[in-house]
Amino acid sequence: MGKVGVAVAAAGAAAACVAAAVVVGRRVRRRRKWGKVLGVLREVEEGCETSVGRLKQVVDAMAVEMHAGLASEGGSKLRMLLTFVDNLPSGSEKGTYYALHLGGTYFRMLRVKPEGQRSLALARDVERQLIPQHLMTSTTEDLFDFIASSLKEFVEREENGSAFPLDRRRELGFTFSYPVKQTSVSSGILIKWTKGFAIEDMVGKDVVDCLQQALTRKGLSMRVSALVDFPSLVNDTVGTLALGHYHDADTVAAVIIGTGTNACYVERMDAIIKCQGILTSSGGMVVNMEWGNFWSSHLPRTSYDIDLDANSPNPNEQGFEKMISGMYLGDIVRRVLLRMSQESDILGPVSPKLLTPFILRTPLVASMHEDDSPDLAKVAKILGDTLEIPDVPLKVRKLVVNVCDVVTRRAARLAAAGIVGILKKIGRDGSGGITSGRSRSDVRIKRTAVAIEGGLYTNYAMFREYLNEAMVEILGEDAAEQVILEVMEDGSGIGASLLAASHASHGPDAAQML
Repeated sequence: MGKVGVAVAAAGAAAACVAAAVVVGRRVRRRRKWGKVLGVLREVEEGCETSVGRLKQVVDAMAVEMHAGLASEGGSKLRMLLTFVDNLPSGSEKGTYYALHLGGTYFRMLRVKPEGQRSLALARDVERQLIPQHLMTSTTEDLFDFIASSLKEFVEREENGSAFPLDRRRELGFTFSYPVKQTSVSSGILIKWTKGFAIEDMVGKDVVDCLQQALTRKGLSMRVSALVDFPSLVNDTVGTLALGHYHDADTVAAVIIGTGTNACYVERMDAIIKCQGILTSSGGMVVNMEWGNFWSSHLPRTSYDIDLDANSPNPNEQGFEKMISGMYLGDIVRRVLLRMSQESDILGPVSPKLLTPFILRTPLVASMHEDDSPDLAKVAKILGDTLEIPDVPLKVRKLVVNVCDVVTRRAARLAAAGIVGILKKIGRDGSGGITSGRSRSDVRIKRTAVAIEGGLYTNYAMFREYLNEAMVEILGEDAAEQVILEVMEDGSGIGASLLAASHASHGPDAAQML
């Protein structure tokens, strides 16, 4: 080989070496980028860790905070509000009962016909009515006269041709979704309006009295037997508990896990230390926990939770809700994906949509999490349509599913710990309660039902599966067999009408301040 040939060969070898070096360099950079992303995932997994040991610490903390909230006002992050509901439906109720749910720009009217046999399918009629915009800032009389007229038309229309005259008294359960200071099961003073209402002359008045006067003016003989006060977005737990107890007498608590979250349960009156001046015929009362505000150092909090809370309208409030409810899960996932996108270009350039709070809703997270197609087509579509991240490789789509899984699993398992915390407080977890020194083998476990409502549990299969799994892990198999989670629907409507039925026979003020 001549000198020219040697030179050409040497140049070719050098070029090949350069090309190989470039390829190797690209692979190294890709591995580094992928390593950074996996590092973010590991960090999230560690921060969201919910071992059984940690969950049991959350259980204990919940029970302790419940005690503190019952002992004094302001003694706990849990408000432990008295509802004055001391008689829950028994399943023996018969007749026709009504419910009115006022909670936004619409109100709902319901008629329910229990037949006295814990009927699984309650006969009911439902109608929604739009509230004219001007009535939301008008006067008390104008608003409630409109509601009373609509209710009268509903009664006349549904009972047309029946032998039930308009002058015969009916029982009504009134669900009022605004802040109220409740003084009995059928009375409460409006503290303030929310959701666009601004009727100044009603603040400080008894909302039941306002409705009752309007019903009288319109010639409709109807008594408000139960006021179910829901001061926050999804505080329908009392109605859910009532509906659950109607179907199953062993129901002792109710939990809402949807856009927001809350819980209530039946407490002994002698355990409510902060209100010893109340008498009830049953010896117990339903307590609205407002558990979304629960907090404990045992809760697994990440930097993403801290940032979400700091940028929320209510920082340092509703800490539990921000970890477990549907309002926030999607945004936690978004924040993790944003961090991954900033650490690496595996998702391409940082999409402006990833910078938009709450653009990734929890139903979309559920859809990605439960995508069982071989190429994760739903994941690709949501990333493209919602976050404007196109052409995501399959292994990155799998990574996104992993993020959804970590965030959802933590939420579901913490919700399970909260439920067991309630059961522990009332001695239904098989441990004998938080003050008992007995072991599980010494305690007879009672059958216990918990009514549960909300789309996060009912519509998100993986969330439901993780919650149910955690209940068994925390309680143990023997105790878990005695705890039944029963799905309810429309506690705020049907439950309120059943409360009216149950309190009709006990009198509207069976539980009240002395």
